[in-house]
Amino acid sequence: MNNKKRILGIIATISILILIIGYNYYSDIYSENVKSSDTIYIPSSSTKVDFLKLITPYVKDTSSLAWVLDKKKYSHRIKAGKYTISEGMNNNELVNLLRSGKQTPVNLSFNNQHNLEALAGRIATQIEADSIELIKAFTDEVFLTKNGFNIATALAMYIPNSYQIYWNSSAENFRDKMLREYNSFWSLTRTSKAKRQNLSPIQVISLAAIVQKETAHVSERPTVAGLYLNRYHKKWPLQSDPTVIFALKQKHGQDFEVKRVLNKDLHIDSPYNTYKYRGIPPGPIAMPDISSIDAVLNPHKHNYFYMCASVEDFGKHAFAKNLSEHNKNARKYQRWLSQQGINR
Repeated sequence: MNNKKRILGIIATISILILIIGYNYYSDIYSENVKSSDTIYIPSSSTKVDFLKLITPYVKDTSSLAWVLDKKKYSHRIKAGKYTISEGMNNNELVNLLRSGKQTPVNLSFNNQHNLEALAGRIATQIEADSIELIKAFTDEVFLTKNGFNIATALAMYIPNSYQIYWNSSAENFRDKMLREYNSFWSLTRTSKAKRQNLSPIQVISLAAIVQKETAHVSERPTVAGLYLNRYHKKWPLQSDPTVIFALKQKHGQDFEVKRVLNKDLHIDSPYNTYKYRGIPPGPIAMPDISSIDAVLNPHKHNYFYMCASVEDFGKHAFAKNLSEHNKNARKYQRWLSQQGINR
């Protein structure tokens, strides 16, 4: 009888131990472990140690999570990306989310950047790829040639807007997405309008960059675009000061400050000097936004061929149909510059 009681006691003890172990395992897998809702960024090539260090601030118990990582065979397959975790998630839910690779996309955006370097810097703050990797992808001559671009026109491929993309996208993936967005942007409607102006899409963007630099007022851009198109179709030189400033910065460096274009500057020998060379410059002098591009595609029809910064309506322009009228506006503006002590 005593033996029987002893056996039953052993069985009961073992059962309790099994229940305790089972409960602990169950708890490790299914008990709430995520402390707060947040977004985590897992870099590429992260190890289990790297991941646990990253996730520690967000969970109550790191050791139980590490055990579940191993059991679900995630330890050696850490997936990079941006993930949204929710308060109250258990280890099983957390690891399943990470294993699935169901990232939260980044709402990436950029506006009218001055050049490829500035664009790379802007993008590098929003995705994992760094600016060096991005510049290398942007200037890849094989890619550019294959898709109808060159170093001078490469900036034209990037249309300022907001886009959804995964945080761990490579520099090449980002660039390729921008090419698809560029091709989508140039719909049949837009390409038809460009052809009516006898311009290619890249020429439209190059002219739009001039319009963008000439005026910050969106409402004025179709008028400015119409003026430049009048000159272009008459085969007159565009005579745009921003293109001269661009040429001067190419020669002297981006830090070279120009508040006033001098007569001697108009003789700089550069294909971007639209006082010296007729037609559209070889590439955009900056990145125009969509309003400037659409201004070139939908210009106001008028007989203006000249414009000058207005001294009555600052930030806007005084437009003229002939040189005599323009010279009066120009003298007024030059006089104002001199009164302000702006000599360069």
